[in-house]
Amino acid sequence: MDITMQQAAEHADAMLDATLGAIKPTVQWTHSGTSTGSCDVSRSRTVMTVISKERRGNFLGVVQRFWEKSGYRIKSVNKSEKFPAIFAQSPDGFGISLVVGGAGQVAFEVDSPCVKPSAVADPTTPPNGPDYDYPIPRPNVRSDFWSSTAPISSAAPTASAS
Repeated sequence: MDITMQQAAEHADAMLDATLGAIKPTVQWTHSGTSTGSCDVSRSRTVMTVISKERRGNFLGVVQRFWEKSGYRIKSVNKSEKFPAIFAQSPDGFGISLVVGGAGQVAFEVDSPCVKPSAVADPTTPPNGPDYDYPIPRPNVRSDFWSSTAPISSAAPTASAS
């Protein structure tokens, strides 16, 4: 790919921005690292909002549908009840993943294909909550929607009698 590692990092940031922007209601997240190899770069973000096990499937569904709508190819889905994950690839070869880890914490990561070596600056998008140093704490932000333990009703609305 004919871009530098810095350009790849900026593209990864844009993919993460778009993905997190598609989640409604909004979740709080923090940057959780940049790593570089000899010709690739990875950016990651950790969700600080508590995603209840009752809402986890809905959360993953929102992300998967957004990625599919964005033209990403879903490469693998881990349907584990405790540690589900989705792995996808953008049309330009960037990998993107959502992994649920310990305490139900959600992490997103984008990995670039091999690009031209260069210095890589820190992300410029500010987190929408506290910017944590390592170690990043477990999810600690409550959401009336995402943290709720009530299942989402799938019942169709009924017409009221007049």
